[in-house]
Amino acid sequence: MIPLKDDIPTRRFPVITVALIAINVIVYFVFEHGLWGLGEFGNERVFDYGAIPEEITHPGTNCFTDPTMTFIQCRANAIASGQPPYWVTVFTSMFLHGSLLHLGGNMLFLWIFGNNIEDSMNRLVFIGFYILGGLAALALQVVTDPSSMVPTVGASGAIAGVLGAYARLYPRARVVTLIIIIIFFTVVTLPAVLVLGLWFLLQLLPAFSDPTGAGGGVAYFAHIGGFLFGLLLIKVFATNVHEDYERAHRIPVY
Repeated sequence: MIPLKDDIPTRRFPVITVALIAINVIVYFVFEHGLWGLGEFGNERVFDYGAIPEEITHPGTNCFTDPTMTFIQCRANAIASGQPPYWVTVFTSMFLHGSLLHLGGNMLFLWIFGNNIEDSMNRLVFIGFYILGGLAALALQVVTDPSSMVPTVGASGAIAGVLGAYARLYPRARVVTLIIIIIFFTVVTLPAVLVLGLWFLLQLLPAFSDPTGAGGGVAYFAHIGGFLFGLLLIKVFATNVHEDYERAHRIPVY
């Protein structure tokens, strides 16, 4: 199930949403994959700048190569090698992606649903909402698997916050959706609450059957954490909700 577009027009150009998409694309092609010769790239970037739960829950313990090394020496070696401190990776991980498909899927969801959430609040507030959604997503992933050494990367946690917010603010919006069943596909228009509800269900089921995400490399609990953050807290941030978003679907009365 792939959303293609919604039917709520924005009242202003979504500057921040477009900027976030641009930043993610630039980071992927330039920073991660060395498009302009920035040196080491690919997995090295992911491991250096991805958020590793073990390093967050036990800061400083995983950079030791010599048991006699002090924490200060350990940190100095890490800095000299260009490795950022764990608290920096909490933020940088939101802008890294594991593959082009990972990037493309996330940016599609951000474009479709992010512009209306940005439109519902001050632009600077939207930046804060987006980042807090990403932090909430990472926090739940770390809590559920605190000893994992697998880097968590991707904007999907922050975008999940946007999806939760959209489900709360605009549940009856129409979303044009591509439905794929094996080799068959069709395009249908569905209520946003159904599309996003099914998306959330598809995160819950594998999350509780495979809490670490080891089976498919997906941080499902990060998606759940972000979605719940947006669903529960959007009313704190949204001060300019498009209350009349259903006007286009009303039956005219003569």
